[in-house]
Amino acid sequence: MAADSATSTAIGIIAGGGVLPFAAADAIRNRGANPFMFAIRGFCDAERVKAYPHHWVALGQFGRLSRLMRAENCRDVVFIGGLVRPALSEIRLDLGTLRIIPKLARAMRGGDDHLLKGVGKIFEDDGFRLVGIKDVAPELLMPEGSITKRSPDAEMNADIAKGRELLAALGPFDVGQAVVVIDGHIVAVEDIEGTDGLLARVARMRHVDRIRAKPGRGVLVKAPKVNQDLRFDLPTLGPKTIEGLVAAGLAGAAIIAGQTLVAEVQAVIEKADKAGLFVTGVPA
Repeated sequence: MAADSATSTAIGIIAGGGVLPFAAADAIRNRGANPFMFAIRGFCDAERVKAYPHHWVALGQFGRLSRLMRAENCRDVVFIGGLVRPALSEIRLDLGTLRIIPKLARAMRGGDDHLLKGVGKIFEDDGFRLVGIKDVAPELLMPEGSITKRSPDAEMNADIAKGRELLAALGPFDVGQAVVVIDGHIVAVEDIEGTDGLLARVARMRHVDRIRAKPGRGVLVKAPKVNQDLRFDLPTLGPKTIEGLVAAGLAGAAIIAGQTLVAEVQAVIEKADKAGLFVTGVPA
């Protein structure tokens, strides 16, 4: 997003784990704006963040984070990177956080989407504008169509359609964003263990012959939850996902174009092509 009168002097990146915060920072720079990293202790990569202007904050230091963002002229803020949902007792409170404890407690009484929307409202009430990846780094989002040499066939597309139907039905319950479908059968649904855990579970089921379909069949389908705020917690696919697909004996992955992040896209393509898998973006 180019810097203009509608945006702040710098784009604040509240950075969790993984490579995506740095990819977002690079994309923001390439668009002519200035990224500033607010690295979350215990999650953000301490070595990689040194290459960017940054401050460290702990989970729960809302007062400190708010002061730092104002000091760095970051009115626009994006959340990106992996986090593990903390218990309320694990949050490191400062005076600014104590002021919002009732709001924070209400936000934590629900699923992840409920929590993130609640936290987002707290930031907006304090005068910040939350933006999504589509606003600051759309090139990190999955395009429509296959990015690999292989594309899904008719049977795989039928599995993809069934997976999307199930995820749409589960959306109101604010649970997982992924499902594995093999030959029309729902095999496993993502839960608190995440996509890596889901694929590992499918691999274990194959190992003990709970899944009889031959390797090379079945798909992983990932999609945002119904009515999800697309500024937060977008489904993500990366090289580790491809490794999980191989171990699970699946044919590939289908993710929602424009609503799913792809980390290290070139590595994803290379790993998938080497394994003969497809990765495709389906219309929202």
